[in-house]
Amino acid sequence: MAWLEYLLPLIFLFPLGATAVIVIALRNLHDARVRSPFDAHPLREPGQVLRDRLDRAFASLFLNGALGPIVTMAPLVYGMGRMIFANEQNWIEWTLYGLLCTALVLVFCFLLIRDFQRIRRLKLGLACELAVGQELERLIHPDAHPYHVFHDIPADTYTIDHIAVTPHGVFVIETRARTPPFDASGQEQNQVAVERERLRFPGWSERVPLRKTRQAVQWLRHWLARECQGEVPIRGVLVLPGWEIDTSHAAGDLLVVSGEGLADLLDTMSLGRFNEQAHDRAIRALMTRSTLMESRDLQRPSV
Repeated sequence: MAWLEYLLPLIFLFPLGATAVIVIALRNLHDARVRSPFDAHPLREPGQVLRDRLDRAFASLFLNGALGPIVTMAPLVYGMGRMIFANEQNWIEWTLYGLLCTALVLVFCFLLIRDFQRIRRLKLGLACELAVGQELERLIHPDAHPYHVFHDIPADTYTIDHIAVTPHGVFVIETRARTPPFDASGQEQNQVAVERERLRFPGWSERVPLRKTRQAVQWLRHWLARECQGEVPIRGVLVLPGWEIDTSHAAGDLLVVSGEGLADLLDTMSLGRFNEQAHDRAIRALMTRSTLMESRDLQRPSV
């Protein structure tokens, strides 16, 4: 049965086929789309369409980069199986296997080059949209506006998630994401009790989020006092999206909230005496630090 000489070598392709199935199953691993923990709606940012296209381009790059070697090796692996089961070696057949491998290498190289160029174009388009979006935001949030929000401000050895400057004070806002567990009946347990030094979640407790928030507040208080040449009213806020917060035993120096209505809460909360000169100096100092840190990151050589 000469046909067995062509059928049996397919056994050697099963490991490659299994690897290819895993690669295809993981093709959407790079997906940056996120949903709001408040209402489960997709969160949209400036250039969201380009972000989605960029995600798909990265998925295509991953798929072609991972499947390329697998598909390219398939003819050679099949040919080695033919060597084992065939009674005679046909060099013309081996030449065809080699030509097929070469053609597959060229095809996947072309696909990878196409994906690379597509990603580069999409990144450029996204950068342009973000730049325009930031300029448009100044229409509603000009530099002299009494409300100003900074993101990812570097401290000495860590990064502060958000800093909000209002006419009533400065707020250090740290965010922590935790997944609520389910009880035996399938009900979500999303109640967390706040103590002075500890957060009591259902089934576990944590001290680090409160400590890190206090550390950020302490650093910012000293830094702004030096930069503004005077004390600035500051308060820390720890946000736990999606949780019901019990603050009956919480300390008074930090706010722990779920995040719903956070803007209104900060707008109505007064932290103390905060005159216009100190307010403007705080904003300028934070803008300068943010700009300097961004410049250092751009000048730092990539590894």
